Amino acid sequence: MEQELEEEQIEHILHQNVLGHLGCHAEGITYVIPICYAYDGTFIYGRTYEGLKIKMIRKNPDVCFQVESIKNMIQWESVIGWGKFEELTDDGQREAAIRTLKERITAIVKSDELRGSPYWPFSAPGSKGILFRIRLNKKTGRSSL
Repeated sequence: MEQELEEEQIEHILHQNVLGHLGCHAEGITYVIPICYAYDGTFIYGRTYEGLKIKMIRKNPDVCFQVESIKNMIQWESVIGWGKFEELTDDGQREAAIRTLKERITAIVKSDELRGSPYWPFSAPGSKGILFRIRLNKKTGRSSL
């Protein structure tokens, strides 16, 4: 039986995961892609490159973000949030985003997989990668548990 999640359950799911789905819509096309992310309680942080999603998001920065925890086909939890996509161009904001992403991602990666770069797994500031954040202004969640 499905049930709605409470705010603290939604926050827990957003914090515990690092893979989610980013949805965007522009010019009659809807596009959803998986992303690696970190959540700090206020923003979803991520990194990407120029491509279709960035072209679409620049036209319409209103996005949807979805993440789930799945134990099996009948035991799952899912969170969906809506917010604004913001490219980070300020060096201070970019450094903070890299730090947040690195702290979260490296916490779950085996040490023998680390590459030694001070920015691993993300490129240094000034690289061509796009760092972004999303402030979720609405969140909802459901669970089969």
